[in-house]
Amino acid sequence: MSARYDCADTQQREEGLVAATSAVQEGQLVVLPTDTVYGVGADAFNPAAVTALLAAKGRGRNMPPPVLVGSVRAAAALAESLGAFGQDLIDEFWPGPLTLVFRASPTLLWDLGDTMGTVAVRMPLHAVALDLLRRTGPMAVSSANKHSLPAAITAEQAQLQLGDEISVYLDGGPCTDNVPSTILDLTGTVPRMLRAGALSVDALRKVVPVIDLSDASGEPELSPADRRAAEAIAAANAARADHQDDKTDDPPAAANRDD
Repeated sequence: MSARYDCADTQQREEGLVAATSAVQEGQLVVLPTDTVYGVGADAFNPAAVTALLAAKGRGRNMPPPVLVGSVRAAAALAESLGAFGQDLIDEFWPGPLTLVFRASPTLLWDLGDTMGTVAVRMPLHAVALDLLRRTGPMAVSSANKHSLPAAITAEQAQLQLGDEISVYLDGGPCTDNVPSTILDLTGTVPRMLRAGALSVDALRKVVPVIDLSDASGEPELSPADRRAAEAIAAANAARADHQDDKTDDPPAAANRDD
């Protein structure tokens, strides 16, 4: 049987945070409010709990969840390196609606799914979420909805979709901004936008001068400078592809490599 706590009430908020912390430590699932949409979360270092999270959403290992953290120090511990832009982006936009993809630290003992050695990390700008994360440590968190259904922007919507698969629902009221976070991949030389979201390209460009927009889902609004950068990167990628086509002496494995 699930328990739901109204975090607008001081006593219920504390009781809910205690119950949610205990549930996470026991490998159970909780629903929490964030600054974008409601999330369903589990202990990031408990493979069985992460598997249960994916099952609750109806997702497979090919769609690993991002990790939410309650501090910058916790994020840095998850990444092999923050790269050339990671610290500056964190300083400028965290906590907030920016998810950063790093190479995961090779010392981590976890299994989030088919991550290809990367980890997507975010620090949300929501008091209840941050309070919980500082008690539990890093949590694997995905939007609180069944796969292909709309993301929940209230605890009630989350409960209607996920029901008793969740042990604790923390009700923080309606989400004020239901636009998902922007996702930026920092694993390469040039930062690559994977999803357009609440944080605009123009805002990012104040910190990152060039962003590869060729793989971005959603519809990022492009300034003239962004458009020129995107065209230059697309042209460079096309030239590289042509060059690879001309290399007829490459072994078969190189031609089939999925980069």
